[in-house]
Amino acid sequence: MNILLEKDYELSELQAVAKSIVLLLQQYSGNVLFKGKVGAGKTTLIKALARELAITDEVTSPTFGLVNDYRGAETVIHHFDLYRVNDLDELLNIGWEDYVDSGNWLWVEWPENVPEAFDDSFLLLQIEKMPDENVRSLKLVEM
Repeated sequence: MNILLEKDYELSELQAVAKSIVLLLQQYSGNVLFKGKVGAGKTTLIKALARELAITDEVTSPTFGLVNDYRGAETVIHHFDLYRVNDLDELLNIGWEDYVDSGNWLWVEWPENVPEAFDDSFLLLQIEKMPDENVRSLKLVEM
């Protein structure tokens, strides 16, 4: 795995970190797997990333709908939350292959629930809450 970014940051630095991540994503497919425990800050980071991409839609966790779509002037993002998905068939039933083939960016929370759905076109972003509640640690890697 090639590490693209590794950083500990305070929550007050979140938007600057998001800007750094977006610059990297623009060099790749824009597809990202977000891994981290409940409360680590995955959705909060996704909101900051969307702001950097000038997404005008409200960014929320798609836990119950499984996928939310966000549109900006130049970018469409499909944001998945697979927390309640138990197998690949469930993901395929919501049209996963159509999303993959769309050419739009795919951001996926809880990818570990269906690891066989992802190939090396995805980057992996791991986020962890540190003992200091205001500090997060992240690592962005090529898979």
